[in-house]
Amino acid sequence: MSTDTFDIGGDLTVDRLGFGAMRITGENIIGEPDDPEAAREVLRRAAELVDLIDTADAYGPGVSERLIGETLAPYDDVVVATKGGLLRNREGDWLPRGDPDYLRNAVLCSLDRLRTERIDLYQLHRPDPEVDFEASVAALAELKDDGVIEHVGLSNVSVEQLETARDHVEIATVQNRYSVADREEADVLDACEELGIGFIPWFPLAAGELDSVDGLAEIADAHDTGVQSIALAWLLERSPVMLPIPGTSSVDHLEANVAAADTELSDEEFSRLV
Repeated sequence: MSTDTFDIGGDLTVDRLGFGAMRITGENIIGEPDDPEAAREVLRRAAELVDLIDTADAYGPGVSERLIGETLAPYDDVVVATKGGLLRNREGDWLPRGDPDYLRNAVLCSLDRLRTERIDLYQLHRPDPEVDFEASVAALAELKDDGVIEHVGLSNVSVEQLETARDHVEIATVQNRYSVADREEADVLDACEELGIGFIPWFPLAAGELDSVDGLAEIADAHDTGVQSIALAWLLERSPVMLPIPGTSSVDHLEANVAAADTELSDEEFSRLV
């Protein structure tokens, strides 16, 4: 895979295009996938093509982490990032739970499912409005000091929350929603770029919203590729701290996404999409 790299936390060097493992679970991100062996095949192929795999304990819940642990552990050549701080229910809701005791327990469960003694990157999945944000971050800082987390990340945060968290612990990454079709979090991206913090855009392919981006289809036709590849190429061009993690349950789609790292946009094409 020929793309430039980024050093997460200054020492975990990864290619800037990774894989998001949310879609290897069941419908609505609940339960087992219809074909667990197919999901394992996607994971095995992902580990051959990329060196950053992102998941969360809420995916399944627990299913994505468990499949990764069963299929890929030990992680000699892959950085595994996971997240905690959201509960699920049978209706598919995502319920914030950020109290320190819960996060400490969640990390223990993730360590077990991922079959590892230390998590490369552990991210607070979403601030809990019922819990003091600094208490949530301090709990992860303590777990980093204990050696069970190597690097701490945040997800779904504002610039102000990022600055607050940095008073307690070094923040290696931020994972917020961002794509060529959705740029509301540009201020957070800009802050990450200024600070040298990795920015992991979730929903990077905007799931059906790409058709609304003027010029995207024409640029894709010019490169004889799909709009998804151009959307990923645009993200990689947008910032040197950008770490897209497109997810899929298909090996073919995975390979197509990874190939997007080799798509080079001209200055005119990039500017056309800005």
